[in-house]
Amino acid sequence: MAIYRGTEAVVHRMHGSVFHAFASPSNGSAELCAWRVEIAAGVTGVPHRVGRDEVLMMSAGELSVSLDGVAARVAAGDVLVVPAGTEFRVDNDGTETAAAWVTTSAGFEATLPDGTTLTPPWAS
Repeated sequence: MAIYRGTEAVVHRMHGSVFHAFASPSNGSAELCAWRVEIAAGVTGVPHRVGRDEVLMMSAGELSVSLDGVAARVAAGDVLVVPAGTEFRVDNDGTETAAAWVTTSAGFEATLPDGTTLTPPWAS
């Protein structure tokens, strides 16, 4: 049985955010990846184009998001669906850390503005 305790998450840090990895191909999940992300207050995100659908369920705080240049706000309890191929950016212009549970499919990649493709370690 694959049970992962919160204290067992593999932690990664990138662009002012902390990613707590739980499910991915590297630990036995063949089809899905799931992690918790914490985005510190004052963080301006890096725009990136997602290669697979990504779903974020906000659990704390509030974020400004941009999907293909369209701005919106999401807060605790909201769910954001980011379709594959969308340019996505997340900013935390608030005063507290925001957190979300994120799920996507295995093989997830993101393309940065300079064309670099990134396979995040928390999704591989």
